[in-house]
Amino acid sequence: MSPRTQFNGPARQRGAIGLMAALTLGLALVCMVLVVDSGRLYMEQRRLQRVVDVAALEAVSRQGDCLTGTTAATYATASAARNGFTVGQGTTLNVTCGTVQTGANNLRAFSANAAQKQAISVVATRVVPTSVAAALYGLFTPGAVSTTTRLTATAVGTYAVLPPIAQLTIGTTVLTIDASKSAALNALIGQMLGGNLNLSVAGWQGLVNTNINVLSYLNQLALDVNVQAGNYTQLLSQNIRLTQLIDTAINVLTQGGKTASVAVDGLVGLRAVVGSTSVVLGQLLQLQTGAASSALNANLQVFQLVEAFVQLANSQNALVASVPLNIPGLVNGSVKVKVIEPPQLSAFGNPALAKADPMGANRIYVRTAQVRTVISLNLPLLSGVAGLANAIVSTPLVGGLTDTLNNLLHLNIAGTLNSLFCTLGGTCQRTDLKILPTSTIDIALDVAAADSHVTDYSCVSDATKTLTTQTNSSLVKLKVGRIDAANAFSSSADITVQPLALIDVGVITCTIPLLGLGSATCDPNSRIPFYGGGLGIKVDTSVAATQNTHIYNQPPEIRTPPQYYSFGTQGLVDSLKGTLAGVQVQAYKPTGSSLLGGLLTTTADVLAGVNSTLGVVIDNLLSPVLDPILDGLLANLGITLNKVDVGANLSCKPPGQPMLAI
Repeated sequence: MSPRTQFNGPARQRGAIGLMAALTLGLALVCMVLVVDSGRLYMEQRRLQRVVDVAALEAVSRQGDCLTGTTAATYATASAARNGFTVGQGTTLNVTCGTVQTGANNLRAFSANAAQKQAISVVATRVVPTSVAAALYGLFTPGAVSTTTRLTATAVGTYAVLPPIAQLTIGTTVLTIDASKSAALNALIGQMLGGNLNLSVAGWQGLVNTNINVLSYLNQLALDVNVQAGNYTQLLSQNIRLTQLIDTAINVLTQGGKTASVAVDGLVGLRAVVGSTSVVLGQLLQLQTGAASSALNANLQVFQLVEAFVQLANSQNALVASVPLNIPGLVNGSVKVKVIEPPQLSAFGNPALAKADPMGANRIYVRTAQVRTVISLNLPLLSGVAGLANAIVSTPLVGGLTDTLNNLLHLNIAGTLNSLFCTLGGTCQRTDLKILPTSTIDIALDVAAADSHVTDYSCVSDATKTLTTQTNSSLVKLKVGRIDAANAFSSSADITVQPLALIDVGVITCTIPLLGLGSATCDPNSRIPFYGGGLGIKVDTSVAATQNTHIYNQPPEIRTPPQYYSFGTQGLVDSLKGTLAGVQVQAYKPTGSSLLGGLLTTTADVLAGVNSTLGVVIDNLLSPVLDPILDGLLANLGITLNKVDVGANLSCKPPGQPMLAI
């Protein structure tokens, strides 16, 4: 090889290497530009897709539609704005309602239909600058190249498919609180909890006017008591302090905004008197085993929830509420109230399972509380009631009864009723008659639980859906006489009633001076009550429960106000009043003790005159007392004897968890 050739070889190599280096650097620059541009466009597209995904899910979860105020578009637009996407120049957001169908190719397709809200489609566009690579491409390509690019993102939100869900609630929800009702509620509920409650009218009315979402409440409660989220079976079986249940309700309502502030004030006042009582929430709310959590996505009135809390707590403690009874003409009376069995406020579940076995493990069943009420009235006041004393000493009593007692008791109580039956200079006994000798008259009203449960349903279409329930009115026991208050509120035993004595034929010991000198000396402390028997009344009867089947036509969806059916039981109240009108006066055997003995065996018409006179007086006395109890006090506990209010909701295609279909 010549020297010239050897000299030029390395130079030529250096030139080739430089050229390749320049080409490599250029190629790397182009790749870097492509990577940066594609990454930027990808991020812009992903950001836009995230906006429409969230907007579609929110529009579906908030049950937006395209007919009533186009709420779907409102919800989607507000969601997009919160995520930095504002409709304006260079951006659009189109919201459409419809359905999602799965084709023969197993692919989902959206079909627009403004009348449907099964699915909601959100389409967003945004104009972004054209990439640098496209600009470079335009330098070497004839014609104009756009400096912007329009990105489009689409999302279709819908619900997971769930079985039908039914909800029953029981109790009165239409209530207006005035000053008198506020005072009665404070006295009654405060004593049921063992404290002094002092809620204002506004505080009580706030509880009436406010609803709470059951699902939100249970989810928050699970966090508060450290139960695994979504494990509602465990949560409903947990023993939880009443203070914690109220704290959780306050927390949920506080998150709801200022509109619930009055209800929160009421709950704060209530919390101060609840003490340390613990309850099991599952005794108030029932959820079918395995039912979807969305079945609990329903609303309950806060006042009803508070009533149920109080009644459940009272059924487990030994407290008996004692409320003064203020009725014109009657003072020094009292009403004692105790919850024997707590209510089952609301129940949720699949009506198909309930239909298969209406009272089985999957029943949808609600009931009111079983409440026992004892009214005690001061008897000296009763003696002043017009006609009562006159009825006792009226002609039928002095005439017909005197003969009866003389014949059956072998006593001589004719005339002054002060005849002596002893010899001169000795000690003997004489009859001593007392009218209305006892101190009080007691009325016991035992109201068993009224209940309702689902027996059938139909979900052919939303326009024809139905829910069938069987509702049972409560068995009411009425007792009038003398009742031992210490044993009146046993949760396992019935009330025992003793006769109320109207006439006490007793004896006192007297000493007659020898040879009849001086007057007889009688010792009033020696009196033996009811030695010669007497007259008394006792009412111990019951009015049987009745059944009624009702079909709810097009019951509203879950989360909306229920459709109420009031099962009227006016005949039940009339039966109670008829019982009072049929009060029977009975003659009792001599006992020699302070209690009335067994009934005398008499013919049916012996005391007819007394019954016709005195029975009417007792009826006129007790009816004005019983009516306020029926209409007032028990109504504060969500119990009315003349009707049963049962609310129903049914979702044939209940919305499950929102999901993206496309």
